[in-house]
Amino acid sequence: MLEVLTGSGLAASAGLNAYIPLLLMGLLARYTDLVDLPGGWQWLGNGWVILILAVLLTIEVVADKVPVVDHVNDVVQTVVRPTAGGLAFGAGSSSETVTVSDPDTFFSSHQWVPVVVGVLIALGVHLLKSAARPVINATTAGFGAPVASTAEDATSAVMSVVAILLPVLVLVFLLGFVLFFGWFLRRRKDRRRERAAARAAGFRV
Repeated sequence: MLEVLTGSGLAASAGLNAYIPLLLMGLLARYTDLVDLPGGWQWLGNGWVILILAVLLTIEVVADKVPVVDHVNDVVQTVVRPTAGGLAFGAGSSSETVTVSDPDTFFSSHQWVPVVVGVLIALGVHLLKSAARPVINATTAGFGAPVASTAEDATSAVMSVVAILLPVLVLVFLLGFVLFFGWFLRRRKDRRRERAAARAAGFRV
């Protein structure tokens, strides 16, 4: 199960920032012994791939902190983040790490399964992030965008590290996402009720 938690953590991380988990996997595989990528994923540790991911990460970090631009970026990332999530789950769940020593046993007969699971996890996190950002921008006149984006990037980085080194703690992050999602839905429902009440009061006046 540890490989599943590792893959889930990396996929969820990609839902917040597509490039952080892939870049981290590549760097750790290339320069440390913490990650041993299997044959099909060796390309992540290639120097050119790492450089490209670093450039894309820089662009993403800047674009996601500018109001309006962040919305356009989220639209583009609707394809990129789930794809990265699938790659991250596939690479992470099939790699040997400091906590996973026999990763092939869980998905040995269905190699496509982890990629699909990663796509779905990253897509879910991405949709939640995309839905929350306009609310944050509207309620803070745009000033909340860089703060929220920085928090998301930090969460993505920490979750990626935890997924590799202490995958059991990924359960805590996933629980936090579920709780935040429930709070967000309630908050959105309350705001709609408040707007409806305000319109009704306006008509009565």
